[in-house]
Amino acid sequence: MGTNKSEEFSVKDNKLATYAKALSHPARVAILKFLIKQNSCVCGDIVNELPLSQSTVSQHLKELKAAGLIKGEIEGTSVCYCIDTKNWEIARETLNELFQTIKLKDKCC
Repeated sequence: MGTNKSEEFSVKDNKLATYAKALSHPARVAILKFLIKQNSCVCGDIVNELPLSQSTVSQHLKELKAAGLIKGEIEGTSVCYCIDTKNWEIARETLNELFQTIKLKDKCC
């Protein structure tokens, strides 16, 4: 198995890659859209909204939480999720910075 060379890159580049990875699956994008639309913490409703099993939704929620895009609070026997607004803004700024630094030319290659 290859070695992970992420330590060779800047903290900012690693964080950008973390956000990109979290956004790289359509189910995670759908979960984020659902949470944004609800504008509140959501417990079991996500499973009812998506054509995915509970365990699959849980895996995607874990990835989104690890990236810092959502947060979850334990309420009794369930976990309620919502957008982590502070980290969401940092992610938006980080992604915007990448797209704004690229000067596209009419011709390539």
